Amino acid sequence: MNQTRRNFLQRAAILSAGVLAGRDSARARELPPHLHPNLASAEAEAFLPVVTPDVPDLSFEMENGVKVFHLIAEPVKQEIFPGRIVNLWGYNGSAPGPTIQVNQGDRVRIMVHNHLPEPTSMHWHGFEIPFDMDGSAGLSQDAIPPGGHFVYEFTINQEGTYFYHSHMAMQEMMGMIGAFIMHPKISYDPVVQKDFAIILQEYAILPNNPTPNSMNMEYNWLTFNGKSAPATTPLIVRLGDRVRLRLINLGMDHHPVHLHGHQFVITGTEGGRQPKTTWGPNNTVLVGVAQSRTIEFDANNPGDWMIHCHLPHHMMNQMSSMVGPMSRRRGMGVGSTMENPAANGPLSPKNSENEMESMPAMAGMQMNMDKAEVSDDANSVPGFPQDAYMEGPVMAMDRMFDKPEHHGLRPGWTGFMQGMMALIRVLPPQQYEQIVELRKNQGDRKSNAMPTMHDHMHE
Repeated sequence: MNQTRRNFLQRAAILSAGVLAGRDSARARELPPHLHPNLASAEAEAFLPVVTPDVPDLSFEMENGVKVFHLIAEPVKQEIFPGRIVNLWGYNGSAPGPTIQVNQGDRVRIMVHNHLPEPTSMHWHGFEIPFDMDGSAGLSQDAIPPGGHFVYEFTINQEGTYFYHSHMAMQEMMGMIGAFIMHPKISYDPVVQKDFAIILQEYAILPNNPTPNSMNMEYNWLTFNGKSAPATTPLIVRLGDRVRLRLINLGMDHHPVHLHGHQFVITGTEGGRQPKTTWGPNNTVLVGVAQSRTIEFDANNPGDWMIHCHLPHHMMNQMSSMVGPMSRRRGMGVGSTMENPAANGPLSPKNSENEMESMPAMAGMQMNMDKAEVSDDANSVPGFPQDAYMEGPVMAMDRMFDKPEHHGLRPGWTGFMQGMMALIRVLPPQQYEQIVELRKNQGDRKSNAMPTMHDHMHE
């Protein structure tokens, strides 16, 4: 098979896998083996697949008992928020890259193709593998040149939540990371009904430049799985489900991730499963740089619960010390420079306002001005504006987000969702089944509109 056709098949598989991203995991397991994006037919029921909302899985082929994956390092144009398309670097058209799922004991071969304009290499973070497979350019291998490739092959002897990432300076800060899930030979106890992965990233993006500054030390766009709230897809669980959530962080900031409405236990790190004797009740977990944390909880409290980084600046985008004075006046939508005409820097409110007005998505934005009312003398109060009035309740954007997972949310919910946050919706059976059915209908429409790996293999 020539490289051009292989790339075509790979991209078709990515599109097919994208149909399942965020879909109910039980539904994914019901698919025929030839349509399942990450399982060989012989092991279609071997484990509960992890769902990485908004991120596809990476498919593989079997060759003489070896699972063969293809990862393409390449520039990516990604919409992290409606109308906000940025220039990132990732894998197979996604930043973060597609999730890889394997079983403990598998032999895997991963071919990394470099379509970047500079050298790269791939590090398998936390893997216990031979030195020549580690991916440390200049030590274990030569860097992969532009247009080149490198074949990594090793046996999976571990279990848990790991990740892969570029090992070249600052490429990680352009998006080059992906989840690598090693399912255990012996199922974890207790078993879960839902298993999700979330990758935490941050970017410094000026309003007049769609390319992140990877050398910056302050970040104004915070993402879960490459999306910034309220664009993050909610995690849908049924009331009574046992839920596992795998959090992965490879940025410049630590993130204390807080879950509303439930207590959880920390069951694993980037080193694997933790003994039960270490488990204790928590509702906030610090996910440090280059760490993963796996948490589990019983979804016994119905509601639309936030899960978010609890650093105040990470609960709101456009937070950076370079932002100039902001003003909130009655009847105005976003920050104004009327009281400080000289504040016209690249991150000033004036330019931020111009950028927002130029967003194509603004056409679908509903302005909830009643919820944004403040006192007539608000600007005379030291410290104003604070909290949500920086960007929040004046801009409820419900109409911009039409996903099955949003069905039934309270009107105006988007005005209070920003930055590094998502929703975990714990739903009674009837409402849960409604969303599952909406997902099914949407997935069927997408499946009819796009090719699958199976279709092209039989051309």
